[in-house]
Amino acid sequence: MTLPLEGLLVVSLEQAVAAPQCTCRMADAGARVIKVERPEGDFAREYDHIVHGESAHLVWLNVVFLGEAEAAVGLHAHVGGGPGRVGRQELRHYPKLICCSISGYGESGPYAQRKAYDLLIQAESGISSVTGGPEAPARVGVSIVDIGAGLNAYEAILEALIARGRTGEGAEVSISMFDAMAEWMTIPLLNEEWGNPFKRVGLAHPTIAPYGVFKTRDGADILIAIQNDREWRVLADKVLGDAALGTDERFATNPKRNENRAVTDAAVAAVFARHDVEPLMAVLEKADIAFARVNDAKLLATHPHLRRITVDTESGPALMPAPAVVRAGAPRTYGAVPALGAHSEMIKKEFGG
Repeated sequence: MTLPLEGLLVVSLEQAVAAPQCTCRMADAGARVIKVERPEGDFAREYDHIVHGESAHLVWLNVVFLGEAEAAVGLHAHVGGGPGRVGRQELRHYPKLICCSISGYGESGPYAQRKAYDLLIQAESGISSVTGGPEAPARVGVSIVDIGAGLNAYEAILEALIARGRTGEGAEVSISMFDAMAEWMTIPLLNEEWGNPFKRVGLAHPTIAPYGVFKTRDGADILIAIQNDREWRVLADKVLGDAALGTDERFATNPKRNENRAVTDAAVAAVFARHDVEPLMAVLEKADIAFARVNDAKLLATHPHLRRITVDTESGPALMPAPAVVRAGAPRTYGAVPALGAHSEMIKKEFGG
């Protein structure tokens, strides 16, 4: 099966998560990706040693060809590079070249030279201010900034490839981690500027009730989402066992339920606390109430909808969540995670390093 990016050569000077998120997607789509590392390797190699002694971050995102920095000299010349960042000057000599850079705050501006890591940008962009409970801001528990920036880069490169197919011209694109998160903050920002600042409410909705987490008798957390008054009446009748609550003037409309949120939530909590999680979920599903169990990684590992792929590492195979896109036809295969410098000699020989 021919993959969509077969025949494409990608050279990436990258580390950690953001750029590898992009180049891993390109490798999955058939591109030949050569990752240029420092002699000591991507620092993400030492984040942990949890998967057969390998870093979980490396196993996740670095299913690509790897080469040490000194192996890349001839390669840089081959694609139009040289000392420093490949950019506009090189594009004039290599008009078909597509260059993409990922930075913390962009190529210019007062913060352009600042170091920028995922959690720093979560804080600086305001993401952490709308995450967590009333008592304090919180970190989003995965590297949302890096992932978002990497996927923005992937999108931009694919657009540039489509444009090059029409015009024959390359492109230079820049992705800012800050920009990626600032765009995602549009709704909180507009609410702030129009007089309705967001408040942190944890796993709950600030203006809809009941819409939050309730604990079962056996200690599980169930998140329910009642979006309208009809659903409230169904919940009251089919789950809470008290149809009169559905039309009680204190709860009959969402503004009233929100106004009386403490009493509304208490009515739901009292019933949920009398049931174990599995029977309760069956009742909720039968009543067509929107709900989710608040899972952790241990429960995710056995989730019936978790699809996995197997990736080989130097020390043995690793099972990982599959990429989100499901394509008709033959399933994709995924390359192994090479050791540092595993392909350096091959790259030197091929490109004259």
